[in-house]
Amino acid sequence: MKNSNRLFFSLVLVVPLIADAQTSTDALRYSQTSTAGTARFTSMGGAFGALGGDFSALSWNPAGIAIYRKSEFTFTPSLYLNNTTSAFMNNSISSNKYNFNFGNLGFVYTRMLSQNDDPTGWKNCNFGIGINRMNNFHSSTVYQGINPNNSMLDYFVEHANGTTPENLDPFYENLPYWTYLINPDTLNPVPNSYNSAIPYGGELQRRTSVTKGAITELVFSFGANYGNKLYFGGTVGFDFLRYVEKTKYEESDPFQNIPTDFNGFSFNQSLTTIGAGINLKLGMIYRASDWARVGFAFHTPTFYSMTDDYSNSMESSFDNGDHYTKDSPQGAYDYNLTTPMRAIGSIAFIIGKMGLVSADYEFVDYSAASFDASDNSFFDANDAIQKKYTTAGNLKVGTEWRYENFSFRGGYAMYGTPLSAPFQVSGSDMSRNCYSLGLGIRDQDYFIDFGYVLSQGTDYFYPYTLSYPQKVPVVQNKVNTHNFTVTFGIKF
Repeated sequence: MKNSNRLFFSLVLVVPLIADAQTSTDALRYSQTSTAGTARFTSMGGAFGALGGDFSALSWNPAGIAIYRKSEFTFTPSLYLNNTTSAFMNNSISSNKYNFNFGNLGFVYTRMLSQNDDPTGWKNCNFGIGINRMNNFHSSTVYQGINPNNSMLDYFVEHANGTTPENLDPFYENLPYWTYLINPDTLNPVPNSYNSAIPYGGELQRRTSVTKGAITELVFSFGANYGNKLYFGGTVGFDFLRYVEKTKYEESDPFQNIPTDFNGFSFNQSLTTIGAGINLKLGMIYRASDWARVGFAFHTPTFYSMTDDYSNSMESSFDNGDHYTKDSPQGAYDYNLTTPMRAIGSIAFIIGKMGLVSADYEFVDYSAASFDASDNSFFDANDAIQKKYTTAGNLKVGTEWRYENFSFRGGYAMYGTPLSAPFQVSGSDMSRNCYSLGLGIRDQDYFIDFGYVLSQGTDYFYPYTLSYPQKVPVVQNKVNTHNFTVTFGIKF
């Protein structure tokens, strides 16, 4: 009984893909980050909290801007590849999605305040403005398999029962009703009961989904260096979010084994989310000695103002040649999202002019995300966020070794699972591991860096939910992403 209850709540709260937007899944998507930015930053796993001197660090520990001794301009084009392998009903299918983007565009201005070797006093103050990419939403997924037990139409029947036809949800149950996929159950004495065109399962289920978009942060940063020992910095971040998802869910009877005249249907969903948010980041770096530095940074939540535009449609076909189509209205909704705050502790060891090793540990509580709107308390969605997610620790480690004008880099980042124990599925806990390599060529006034990051992770979802959750098949995804970056920089 305990396991049954656990599975039931997992199904209700995990990823209700045909439910309304603003779910716990949306909150997690917009609260997570990825290893993106300049090539040097990405190739060292993003472990720059105690190092600084790189524009991407302004979005993590803004005290890093105070490390600069010269003004600098950087520009980073990037090529991103997402590969997702989806397993469903003992069948696996892979799909790829490419994206060309800009990981970074930034300018830092340095003003020297003191040129002497006095260990006290302010040495320089620096200003920075530019953009950093914080997350990438480009993906493509495909799965298919024979489901012998149930259909998405069972979901629509359960939600339609007890509702008159004219009051059915225009984005969901109304669509299969007008395409004759769910029909009034005239044999049931209970008023407003419905039945399905696929009463016993056995259909081929297929889903294709393509997503795109990103979170890009516009940063305004200021930092100062006191005595070449203490470095302080602050960043005001303006985050711009765009997420687009096109999904086509299909069920068909290719083997003619369904005892009705059902032939097939497709349920199409379109969602575009636009958001703009603001946050504040504060940080410090302390140079304990010539070979050791420690850093700390604090990020406030990002406060987003969001807009969803969405629509659905449905098509059905039957063995007698009948074909029906129904479109939903065009929907739009405005709401707010608050993402979790973050705390980052860092340490770095500088080995003369030969190289360095650095590490960051980031603490984030994903259960602290929340939705709100003037006309909606979002009680159910926020309750699901608090139950489903938990605190996570993200570890980043990087190293760099120099030979003449060349720098050789490597890094590793581990993003812990955001899921609380009752919602972790074996082999799909939504944790991620990132492995990175890089090469830099530096002269006195210019540099060019190359970076590569391989990210590996897992996730899972249920295509729909039913009153008998143990019969709903799970889809498990293995996600590999490849990010190639090149940074061009000029110092002056």
